[in-house]
Amino acid sequence: MNSSNRKHLVVLLLLGSKSITWDYFIISLLRPMPMTKICIITFYLKQLWADLKSRLFGQHIAAEVIMKAVNGLMNNDNPKKPMVLSFHGRTGTGKNLACELIVKNIYKEGMDSRFVHYFNSELHFPLVYQFETYKSQLQHWIRGNVTNCARSMFIFDEMDTMHADVMDGIKPFMDNQNKLDGVSYSNAIFIFLSNNGSTFITQTTFDSLKAGKEREKLKLKDMETDLSLFIYHGVSNVVDFFIPFLPLERRHIVQCIMVEMKAMGLEPEHEKACELADEILNYFPKDEKFSSVSGCKRIAIFHTD
Repeated sequence: MNSSNRKHLVVLLLLGSKSITWDYFIISLLRPMPMTKICIITFYLKQLWADLKSRLFGQHIAAEVIMKAVNGLMNNDNPKKPMVLSFHGRTGTGKNLACELIVKNIYKEGMDSRFVHYFNSELHFPLVYQFETYKSQLQHWIRGNVTNCARSMFIFDEMDTMHADVMDGIKPFMDNQNKLDGVSYSNAIFIFLSNNGSTFITQTTFDSLKAGKEREKLKLKDMETDLSLFIYHGVSNVVDFFIPFLPLERRHIVQCIMVEMKAMGLEPEHEKACELADEILNYFPKDEKFSSVSGCKRIAIFHTD
């Protein structure tokens, strides 16, 4: 296929056909190098919203902001910079699940896609004295993979333990620029996952409920400015949204248990789920049982009788 035909193919894919519904489209992105392949990305808009609403329990702020951010990027033919999201919250509140839902509605192979790259700071960058090596390797990895597919996604877990110099190394890829060393990164996606700010999020949520405000009335603006202080200042100015993951209440744990029951081939029983929610998890404060200590993270390791 010559260059002209390739360009026409891109136009046709972007325009779609009458048989393709508005919530599904294919974006074809050509590598900015000769003799390269097309990477085809699928985006299921309605399904992403349905998944966020039905599986990301207790996270109305995260669901709404994620939907706005992802939809905005995927519908923008000429973004000025990569999409950079920073997820903050306690363990088990759904940060990793949110990533999985985003990925499965953009990439056909989900987390197994060769266009999705997951890094755990404690696993991949454990040695402080090796930060220069990590920095160099990470820069090479990002550059090479975005060259292969402009819509590559990079997920960084345990950001609160990542060395500052490693973060400095990835910042240039997320900033506003036309190209960096001949490569455009404006269609890439970067997601940070961190426990930093979880105490602030929990206290803000608890204080709001104590004051008689409904949980669902909490908005991003109630937390976003303060959350920006809980990420390394070197990258805070390139983050598009600081997204709080609220502590999960007992009712949300019950929902998680019922989903796990169904996944195990059992009939979801609300009464049994309530019993398990009290039996297998701890809550705080002890006298009020406002929130689960570990969220939904430990539920999958338990089996119902």
